[in-house]
Amino acid sequence: MPLRSTARTSLVDLVIEQLEALIADGEWPVGTKIPPEPALVEQLDVGRNTVREAVRALVHTGLLEARQGDGTYVRARSDFGAAVQRRLRRAESLEAYEVRAALERDAARHAAVRRTPEDLAALREVLAERVRAWESGDTEAFVAADVRFHQLIAQAAHNGVLADLYAHLSDALRATLHAVLAAHVPDAVHHQLDGHTAVVDAIEAGDADAAERAVLAHLTEARDALRDATGDGARAGGRPHTTGEHRA
Repeated sequence: MPLRSTARTSLVDLVIEQLEALIADGEWPVGTKIPPEPALVEQLDVGRNTVREAVRALVHTGLLEARQGDGTYVRARSDFGAAVQRRLRRAESLEAYEVRAALERDAARHAAVRRTPEDLAALREVLAERVRAWESGDTEAFVAADVRFHQLIAQAAHNGVLADLYAHLSDALRATLHAVLAAHVPDAVHHQLDGHTAVVDAIEAGDADAAERAVLAHLTEARDALRDATGDGARAGGRPHTTGEHRA
């Protein structure tokens, strides 16, 4: 078969690739606002229309989210992450919790066997951050620390596929965490300090069975409380908690 000429990559495609790389590498974390259009034009040394088209394309795929009068925010780290978010927006909170439990069960077991001293130090530090956020009434910081805690467990399993999959899922689970915080359940269920501490203790002890039990215990507690408070039809997109509301 004769060779055919290859189409040249357009400037828009090149800009899209650069923006995708910034998102995938964590230079632009999920939830952060990207630089405004004039700044991108200057940094990329391309025209305004090129930047606008590239950003619009990433908004269409779900990696970015344009907020009227506010700016553009990173919504997911990859096309796969965006697809997971779209799927979870149609899922019930309890369904998301079941998927989360399945992943975290295996992550905790592997982490108990494979964790390093650095992994343990990171887990202890983020657990302390989680406590500080709770005590200060900072809901956003609390959710961020909680998500980070579970991401670190997945990373401590030292399985790249599992860690990547959980990272994509956790991006989409933030809304579910807000729904749990918004549910009218005891503060102990919201906080779950003892449950999270038990997970780290089991991982540090190298006890895979105890790590699995601890993960399932605290996820089951939150799942059951959410079911009792809102019913089986609870959706992940419930009313977000406002700062300090969980301390009432």
